[in-house]
Amino acid sequence: MNTDHRDYSYPQNVLRERIILITGASDGIGRALALHAATLGAQVILHGRSVAKLEKVYDEIEAIDGAARPSIAVMDFATANSDAYQSLAENLEKEFGRLDGLVLNASVLGDRFSIEQYDAAMWQQVMHVNVTSAFALTQVCLPMLHRSDDASIIYTSSGVGRSGRAFWGAYAVSKFATEGLSQVLADEHRDGTLRVNCINPGATRTNMRLEAFPGEDRDALKTPHDILPTYIYLLGPDSKGVTGQSLDAQ
Repeated sequence: MNTDHRDYSYPQNVLRERIILITGASDGIGRALALHAATLGAQVILHGRSVAKLEKVYDEIEAIDGAARPSIAVMDFATANSDAYQSLAENLEKEFGRLDGLVLNASVLGDRFSIEQYDAAMWQQVMHVNVTSAFALTQVCLPMLHRSDDASIIYTSSGVGRSGRAFWGAYAVSKFATEGLSQVLADEHRDGTLRVNCINPGATRTNMRLEAFPGEDRDALKTPHDILPTYIYLLGPDSKGVTGQSLDAQ
């Protein structure tokens, strides 16, 4: 079996009976991952802000022969308070009792301005959605992840979260912080079974990419489905012992 994460080959049931929460599952990479994970046997929990969009993904999974019925978790990270996170965790606890995978995929781009010009309120919003919400959701989900024998957390990084780039502002800084959050959490669990890693999706045909590069040739980009092998590798059993890493999906 090939275990190169970018060209990872796996059996059709590699995620069988694994319970996986995916944030930002309405569109783009989150949606593609949710659909594919369901075909691989996972019980998928779909997070997003839009009930209508989540219900569409729900229906697509329901149409997959043999797929487990998904669940929906509606939450707007921009406005959610601690009670909302706790309520979400309690609902998941009652329904599932454990989590085997947590994919923190939801992010916002914010403005593409210089630091000198950057609006402070926008900065705070981007950092809140991209970093603080990831921390808060991770924290309330950790007890359920500890009940799994083989749990995996995946944070979403970016090339601009490893090497600072002009005019990427709060988004770049939030991804540096995401890398730090992942490393700290991985080190705190280095003696356990929970593994914690980042994935940099690279240039992918998503709405966020279009927002950042409106004039780009989208046909030249990888689709969300093209980059899923790295996600499946980290969510499945072949990545046991792999933690504290930041992997490129392309």
